[in-house]
Amino acid sequence: MPLRTLADPDALPALDPAYAIQRPALGLGLGPLDPAPRILLLYGSLRERSFSRLCVEEAARLLRFFGCETRIFDPSTLPLPDQHAGDDHPAVHELRELSLWSEGQVWCSPERHGQITGIMKLQIDHLPLSMGGMRPTQGRTLAVMQVSAGSQSFNSVNTLRVLGRWMRMVTIPNQSSVAKAFSEFDDAGRMKASSYYDRIVDVMEELVRFTVLLRPHTAQLVNRYSERKEAGVPINTAKDLSSIATVPQS
Repeated sequence: MPLRTLADPDALPALDPAYAIQRPALGLGLGPLDPAPRILLLYGSLRERSFSRLCVEEAARLLRFFGCETRIFDPSTLPLPDQHAGDDHPAVHELRELSLWSEGQVWCSPERHGQITGIMKLQIDHLPLSMGGMRPTQGRTLAVMQVSAGSQSFNSVNTLRVLGRWMRMVTIPNQSSVAKAFSEFDDAGRMKASSYYDRIVDVMEELVRFTVLLRPHTAQLVNRYSERKEAGVPINTAKDLSSIATVPQS
């Protein structure tokens, strides 16, 4: 199964507990017994010491701390999109199932030649807008991050935002860009305490809040006229009350 196991999932040495809200979305959903938000995390490099993967692992630990259920997809066995039709390839099938499972996603890419990597784009290219009547990405929340070898840049996160919009996802306002990523991790692959780490905490906090806030309304927010028309599904006039004018109280 193309999933990465998270080492030391509960260890957060760079997080200052004095300032960490463990349930940042409390009160935004239907109640304290809401199911844990389901978050899929994708990274864009297959290097042994992949900084986009290390950033995703830090993000996953934080999401667990914030009460989420997480899955990290391993893209190492994905074929090129034109090599296989449909989801008959096990890794493609797994990626699509994970996207359907998710309520929110995290995408983190290195910046290579001023853009996201082919590995990052490959994963997104394997996610169809529609699949057997299901939509693997539509209506899901998205947080975007990038790592750079040199000075700070925002080319990759900007591209990921464009892709998120194309995939009909709700991309949160905050984002993370880690410059000189090679200097931000210790020998064990853990991120050092820094303003870059703090920004990832901010982004994951915000992702949890947006995911829980939108959860009760996702179906309505992505209910489109053109899709109803294409599918031949008219509205139920007995239940549609939107045409009834609200009479202001005098």
